[in-house]
Amino acid sequence: MNTDPIADYLTRLRNAISANHRIVEIPSSKLKLAMTKILFEKGYILQYKMENEGTIDSKIKIALKYHPQTKTSAIKELKRVSTPGLRVYKNAGELPRVLNGLGIALISTSGGVITDKEARKLNVGGEILCYVS
Repeated sequence: MNTDPIADYLTRLRNAISANHRIVEIPSSKLKLAMTKILFEKGYILQYKMENEGTIDSKIKIALKYHPQTKTSAIKELKRVSTPGLRVYKNAGELPRVLNGLGIALISTSGGVITDKEARKLNVGGEILCYVS
């Protein structure tokens, strides 16, 4: 049984990128879908699609983004911050800046999953899920 679905999500993305896959399938959840939407909005992935929505075996299909000439991935690093054994919560003023603002941190707040920049703007804190750069 998987005890940390977010770590599984990030690992599947990392493995697909290191193997230069174009598409990766990930078991879906509301949290993973919210994280995927942010990755799409911020330009880290090309596209995503829900399959078998509403069923027990629903999946998120993610089309990974690579540079056309150099074939390098748009995602350089995915780092899990908060884990089930050690949760990391920060107030709005304590939120980290990833790569001095070039990367993003995904924050789980009472209003849903948002980036660190949006959390600062809304002056809300929350659990730091991961860093994306």
